[in-house]
Amino acid sequence: TGVHRLYQLSKAGKLSVPAMNVNDSVTKTKFDNLYSCRESIIDSLKRSTDVMFGGKQVVICGYGEVGKGCCQALKGLGCIVYITEIDPICALQASM
Repeated sequence: TGVHRLYQLSKAGKLSVPAMNVNDSVTKTKFDNLYSCRESIIDSLKRSTDVMFGGKQVVICGYGEVGKGCCQALKGLGCIVYITEIDPICALQASM
């Protein structure tokens, strides 16, 4: 990706302007993954399935930032959401 080339230029002292890797930042991970997934999953599922989701049972594998966003979106559509999670702290969050 482009960021690898920027790291090479910086290491060689040839980077002529300041540059920042936004994709790996904590704020991008915490906010973009949560909020973007919440919006895009609804759009993607409705376009690809043409199904009414109210009352449907849905399984989400993982309760990281993406899983949280998907869970919120699907619950908002009236789905019955089940979450699988191997991390005990994330599993506790999912159950609350």
